[in-house]
Amino acid sequence: MVATVGDRVTPGSPVELGPGIEAGEGIHISENGAVAVLPGHLVNQSGVISVESSVPPINTPKRGDILIGQVNRLNEKTAEIRVLHIETNEGGHRDIPALKLFADIYVSEIVDRFIPSAGDAMRKRDIVRAKVINVEPMLKASTKGDPDLGVLFATCPPCGAPLEASDKTHDFNVECTRCNYRGFRALSNGFGHGFEIPEDSNLQKLNRPGQRWSEEAESMLGHDGARPYLSPVADHRRGWIHDIPATARRTSPTRGGGGRSRREMFPAICTLCGEKTEVPFKPTPGKPLRCRKCMEKVDSGKASKEDLAKEREVMMEARSKAQKQMGIKLFIGGISYEATEEDLREAFAIHGQLKDVHLAVDKDTKKPRGFGFVTFSKKKDAEAAIKNMNKSEFKGRKISVEESSSAGRSKSKRRRRK
Repeated sequence: MVATVGDRVTPGSPVELGPGIEAGEGIHISENGAVAVLPGHLVNQSGVISVESSVPPINTPKRGDILIGQVNRLNEKTAEIRVLHIETNEGGHRDIPALKLFADIYVSEIVDRFIPSAGDAMRKRDIVRAKVINVEPMLKASTKGDPDLGVLFATCPPCGAPLEASDKTHDFNVECTRCNYRGFRALSNGFGHGFEIPEDSNLQKLNRPGQRWSEEAESMLGHDGARPYLSPVADHRRGWIHDIPATARRTSPTRGGGGRSRREMFPAICTLCGEKTEVPFKPTPGKPLRCRKCMEKVDSGKASKEDLAKEREVMMEARSKAQKQMGIKLFIGGISYEATEEDLREAFAIHGQLKDVHLAVDKDTKKPRGFGFVTFSKKKDAEAAIKNMNKSEFKGRKISVEESSSAGRSKSKRRRRK
């Protein structure tokens, strides 16, 4: 039966289009004629037949909408929230489209105060109210500029009890009444009140807008883009009761810089331009070591093929030179738990001179872990050992022998895990 104006249709129902009538929303023209693609009633508006859908419109966030969300992830400079509800969209489904289910709040859009890391003002599982400031290509939100925006509900990281607003400690505006946790949140006036905000609520002063951090608090913030768990203030897993690792400690803040201690730098030669530089890690022969200028050149795509080819030659030469000095390291897997380092040395020494033999043991039980490493002085001896010893029987077990990577895993295993 072909539906006409006023009839109820479902997706797939044939629709009659008379002479001079156009298909509007909810109508698709197929090879067999016009069909409905939405459930609802057919209506005619100025010669255009469309489906007046009985299904609420899709709950898609728009610029200016107010969201209720839960902090899902803390990155270096953003807090990712999962959108739970759009307050300003009274009609429509409660479900949010999958592509608009998450929104990013940049650290500069959290609160009207200098915050080094997003984790210094929000934690995972916090419930927040935020305003949509950008929709494409990705959803972005802000908790600045309106006293009703910000954290609505938060729990204590160590014990899970609901946090309460407090002005007892300078720089920190929330505390746990069960344990000794205290911290900072970008508070909404609705914090602790649910979604209905009392008219007399004024918690914005606890955010201390425009104020500087005290010296004590400054040294605990996540400076220099630190991961949130490196800052005790931003730690969403533990509270103040844990010891701060030495690597995560900050020095007193210095003028013109953050409060984080300077990382140890190692001298190196840039593999791209050959100039002297410094890197924040121990250089590995055969790996790219680039100065800042060359890093920017490669990242921007301005490095030519000739430059990169020359760099590969430099790295191959360095790798070859390092192998001659350090030897070739082999990974041995499937070793019998009864075997010793001396047994391993005797088995592999027949293929050439060994520089080192190491059998891995558990640091607590001191028992063998079933794998080890042997290092040959010459590459040809290492290749002979791989050829003759791989999948051979050693102390009653079949072992695997392959060249080890600089990271400690065999090359083949590393490839399989990619």
